Amino acid sequence: MNTESRKLAIADYKKRPSIAGVFAIRCRASGEVWVGQALDLDKIQNRIWFTLRMGDHRTAGLQRAWSAHGEASFTLEMLERIEDEELAYIRDTLLKERVQHWRAELQAAAV
Repeated sequence: MNTESRKLAIADYKKRPSIAGVFAIRCRASGEVWVGQALDLDKIQNRIWFTLRMGDHRTAGLQRAWSAHGEASFTLEMLERIEDEELAYIRDTLLKERVQHWRAELQAAAV
């Protein structure tokens, strides 16, 4: 790939729309569930898995379960996608409401 086509590919990647929403992380071994929100659902698993592998995730219960059961016991599931909102505060408020709904529905902890 030459320099110009590489630059175009990077520019196209940066222009792609990100999809906000609510996700759940499930541990098959323990049955525990954690629910969180993300501004880009396509990237959240890589971000979370990286911090868990490093042993540095901010959610202590999730990190303990990961350390005890290993990566193979975990899945990330997208629960709900939020339609594009032009105003960030509307999107953020909607995300908070939907996260609370899913945490109650699944009896899940926060991520």
